[in-house]
Amino acid sequence: MAHETLRTARLEARIAPAELAVVRRAAELQGRTLSDFVVAAAREAAHRAVEEAHLIQLSVEDQRRFVELLLDPPAPSPALERAKLAHARLIRPAQ
Repeated sequence: MAHETLRTARLEARIAPAELAVVRRAAELQGRTLSDFVVAAAREAAHRAVEEAHLIQLSVEDQRRFVELLLDPPAPSPALERAKLAHARLIRPAQ
């Protein structure tokens, strides 16, 4: 079965003539049509924006606190100790 690309939407944008010239030149350098170049650039920018939105950004103080807790974690709570024992009973290797 051949893979077909269906173009179902049209995108229009206003662009200054000088900017259009740069985009056209970049498309030519890559051997692409103007439309293909713009769609590819928009797709890449969209993927980057989505990836960046999923990054956790911490303030400097939050970063310091995170590292402090990694290097010197608090003592386990009673609930965590009970969970650890329950886990050990369930996962005990067969003898």
